[in-house]
Amino acid sequence: MTDSLRIALAQMNPHEGALRGNADKIRALRAQAAAAGAELLVTPEFSIAGYPPEDLVLKPAFRAMCEAEIEALARETADGGPGLIVGGPWLDGDRLYNAAFLLDGGRIVARRAKHELPNYGVFDDKRVFAPGPAPGPVVFRGLRLGLMICEDWWFPAVCETLVESGAELLIAINGSPFELDKSEARIDLAVARVVETGLPFVFLNQICGQDELVFDGASFVMNADRSLAMRLPAFQEMMAISEWRRDEEGWHCLPQELARPLGHEAQIYAAMTLGLRDYVNKNGFPGVVLGLSGGIDSALSAAVAADALGPERVRAVMLPSPYTSTESLEDAAECARLLGIRYDTVPIGPAMDAFHAMLAPSFANRPLDITEENIQSRIRGVTLMAMSNKFGHMLLTTGNKSEMSTGYATIYGDMAGGYSVLKDVYKTDVFAVCRWRNENIPHDALGPRGPVMPDRVITKPPSAELKPDQKDQDTLPPYEVLDAILMGLVEEERGVDELVAKGFDRALVLRVWRMLDRAEYKRRQAPPGVKIGRRAFGRDRRYPITNGFTGLIA
Repeated sequence: MTDSLRIALAQMNPHEGALRGNADKIRALRAQAAAAGAELLVTPEFSIAGYPPEDLVLKPAFRAMCEAEIEALARETADGGPGLIVGGPWLDGDRLYNAAFLLDGGRIVARRAKHELPNYGVFDDKRVFAPGPAPGPVVFRGLRLGLMICEDWWFPAVCETLVESGAELLIAINGSPFELDKSEARIDLAVARVVETGLPFVFLNQICGQDELVFDGASFVMNADRSLAMRLPAFQEMMAISEWRRDEEGWHCLPQELARPLGHEAQIYAAMTLGLRDYVNKNGFPGVVLGLSGGIDSALSAAVAADALGPERVRAVMLPSPYTSTESLEDAAECARLLGIRYDTVPIGPAMDAFHAMLAPSFANRPLDITEENIQSRIRGVTLMAMSNKFGHMLLTTGNKSEMSTGYATIYGDMAGGYSVLKDVYKTDVFAVCRWRNENIPHDALGPRGPVMPDRVITKPPSAELKPDQKDQDTLPPYEVLDAILMGLVEEERGVDELVAKGFDRALVLRVWRMLDRAEYKRRQAPPGVKIGRRAFGRDRRYPITNGFTGLIA
């Protein structure tokens, strides 16, 4: 019986549905693990296909190809090199499981099905998978591994079953999406599982952007004494070797230097960058185009794009109207210069004149109002989409969560586009992240070092500049107040009376509630964007458009 083991942990970035490419990536990681002397390579949940597979997994051809790739990987382990743990679908009779496969000695040694199926927030595993039976350990070269899949370790039952049936080491493969500060929550949960079982625990997570979800990696190993032996960096694809020893008290991992956790603003920026990079690259876009207005939202979106893709793949367009200030023109140009991105100017005045003349007979004797403001936004949307069509670049929208919550956005105008990095970022966080990026350079940034926007972009009052002397707070409450109310209504699901009890003005809370409620139809038609917090619009928060609930206690 062995008393030492080297386990390679592959914090890998799969490409959803690219089965052969994912299998080849696992092959390359296995070769790397073999060169490092590892006996076992662990890959994340559903690593053969990428998680979540959604309805792809209902296609028989997809399942058959997954099975073929896993069997091919199994045959290759006959070479005496490292064994493999991979994730993928398992059809057993008429039951389809989310499974982990142990491959060694040229065959599939064991399969274990996910027992706890999440069906909340962004998860809908119960839609496509059946729950597996409570798992027992799998034996790998004499070692009894307690193999689990993601949600299985969020509750005590599976871990208890494994330790009671003889597991010596707990390994959880995960597709655990990023949320702000979730990494520390995982550590706290692991402490509970380790205390309950008395066993060391391995958390291995994928790292990728998948549509609206971002997976942050941040894998770790916790010994039975609750000490962290390893912590891998968040938002970095990598493989690491864990060294294990057995003594009279059982197995333990030799400690290594721990990656430092990221701060609040750094987490947001890293998630936006990874989400955009994978969305653009995996969908085959040559780059992105966006409207650069001289305001803070478009400046931050442009910075994320330059850092994610490289400045040469970002095209910014200033679309000035007669209401665009000199400061905005200067700030947009300076922002583009600092980032090193292409910058074009396309004035929209001629199109505004054309629409005014075209609609004059229909609008006769009616005063100017929000209609004319929205026409300007839609002219910009059409122009940017024309640039996207002509050059193939994806149109990046720039609206933030405060605007999306309240409907302070124009449908078919500034909401038009293919992806949004700020969709789940409140305005107060936009300010904080901009200050952070001007003072920091992310480890994987392809953009410039140093400041990426002029200070005036951050300090001047935000404005849509759709009419003379317009400011956001002509329409919205101050952002620090608005965002605090929205945090209560959206993230915490509090009612109006609860927020009033916390000290907010009742009339203001009701006003924000109504704006939030009325804007649901807009959000339903918004592009996908990076999930950052607990309740992102889209997959996380699904409300009816036609909705008579007032939020008030009768």
